[in-house]
Amino acid sequence: RRDLQHRRARINQQINKEMRMRAGAENLFRATTNNKVKETVALELSFVNSNLQLLKEELEELNSNMEVYQTDSEAINVPMIPLGLKETKEVDFTVSIQDFICEHYGEDSSLYDKEIKELMELRQAMRTPSRNQAGLELLMEYYNQLYYLDQRFFPQHRNLGVQFHWYDSLTGVPSCQRTLAFEKGSVLFNIGALYTQIGARQDRSVTAGIDRAVDAFQRAAGAFNYLKENFSNAPSLDMSGPSLCMLVRLMIAQVQECVFERVTLITQDTHFTSQLRLAQEAARVSDVYMLVQQTMTQPLMKDYVPFSWASMVQVKSEHFRALSHYYAAVALCDHTLSAEEDEGDEEAEKAFLQFYVNVPAGPPLSQVLRDPEQRRKLGKAHLRRAVMRHEEAMRVHSLCKILRKMDILQDVLSLTHKRSLDKYSELDREDDFDETAEAPEIQSQTHQKPEITPINFSTVQVTDVFRRLGPLSVFCARARWGPVRVICLQRREGGLGLTLRGDSPVLVAGVVPGGCAAEAGLREGDYIVAVDGQDCKWAKHGEVVQMLKSCSDRGAELSVVTLHSHDTQVSTCKKREGGGVTKRLGSTFSLSFGSIRDTEAMY
Repeated sequence: RRDLQHRRARINQQINKEMRMRAGAENLFRATTNNKVKETVALELSFVNSNLQLLKEELEELNSNMEVYQTDSEAINVPMIPLGLKETKEVDFTVSIQDFICEHYGEDSSLYDKEIKELMELRQAMRTPSRNQAGLELLMEYYNQLYYLDQRFFPQHRNLGVQFHWYDSLTGVPSCQRTLAFEKGSVLFNIGALYTQIGARQDRSVTAGIDRAVDAFQRAAGAFNYLKENFSNAPSLDMSGPSLCMLVRLMIAQVQECVFERVTLITQDTHFTSQLRLAQEAARVSDVYMLVQQTMTQPLMKDYVPFSWASMVQVKSEHFRALSHYYAAVALCDHTLSAEEDEGDEEAEKAFLQFYVNVPAGPPLSQVLRDPEQRRKLGKAHLRRAVMRHEEAMRVHSLCKILRKMDILQDVLSLTHKRSLDKYSELDREDDFDETAEAPEIQSQTHQKPEITPINFSTVQVTDVFRRLGPLSVFCARARWGPVRVICLQRREGGLGLTLRGDSPVLVAGVVPGGCAAEAGLREGDYIVAVDGQDCKWAKHGEVVQMLKSCSDRGAELSVVTLHSHDTQVSTCKKREGGGVTKRLGSTFSLSFGSIRDTEAMY
């Protein structure tokens, strides 16, 4: 798998280079008026476009390489369709974050070299996650860390200047944006893609493996669905609405396939109703793959989806439709109703009456059920359709070079086709001159509907890398405050003359006119960020009070900042109890402490 990623990265870089050459040639072609130059440029463009087409075809073959992600189990199962991860270039946050810390937070950026390095290492690690739970947690950790990064360093009306380069997961076409939303969306896409790889590698010959595959594909659908609903204007086609809609439907179809495999695994008996249930489950799988196939043939998706994917979906739709007719034939021909089993007969008759989409012409179904010859003829009609569907699946399979290389798929199609042919031969008679009737369409039904499992970001708890900058509610990119002021307080008999309120950071809620604090220059609405050089941005109310009380006769040196505005909130007002009068904290911004259980006291 690592070799595959290296090859994809190399092809992505070549595609990027060819696209830059094409853009330059196109600009020259438009700008020049010299016919000879135009001819030369046109020839060069044809070479570049030809190279691009070859590179994209090579990348498509790599990206649609389903075998590398399949299970090592010897069980013969139809392979699943996994997604390759989106590749990305390295990003260096160092200079941009250092500049922002100096300019916006007014601190020495060299003090945060450790945090910047930690962030860079985390991003580098998430580019090649392991294909297991640890890899998922790594991607989720980085995704959650991006929330803090967004709050700390990405103001709404200004760009940090960091460029995020990501490649389309299927075509390798590069996209570049400076918005952190693109980075978040791409990481989220990779979370969904990794779930598809985990689902595809499960051993589906046992129920536990099937359950794990179901869970993985449902979570992949949840990731793609969340991306579709929360991220718009995607620069790459793999993250566009139609593409994500197609991926969600593909994941749901693969869940439905796993449900059918589980039902097949646990159905050991050959009872009439059990075989009918298998037939309806198989018909359901065929229906959902047919829906995926329709989505893949939409105008925007038709030329985008790999040919091997479209072929595989069509093969599966035909294959499972054939299986539904096969199991219908087995139910009709291998199980006979007896007069003694009245209760069982009623159940079987009820199930059979609801088995078809439309009631077929001819004798009533209840009569068909009790007439062995009628059941044989109907079973033979189902087998005839099963054989035709199997042959269509094999025909579509033979048209795709990539699918032809998948031996296990060839084995599944050949075995099921032979099984239906053998069953047809059993039912066929030399004196059977009646023309085989057309088997009716089977009503698809499932006993477990797939679910889209919403992505749960809280499963991986992270600590803000840049926590030392201070509480995010105040020390964020969207807040603007004045420079840090140093206030020297000298204690008097009447105290310091100030009122403190709140925690992390502690707010100066009031200043006594003419008092010590007022004369030193302390203002209502100031936040205390340090006392005698000791950082107290995260300090509790009681801790700051204790620092002030323990100051020596020489007084205390307070470092304070005043918030002037906050882009995400309006200035809050403090209501007095009993009255409707509000009091503004000067022209400054203050956090609302109504929900914080703290004390407000004069010192």
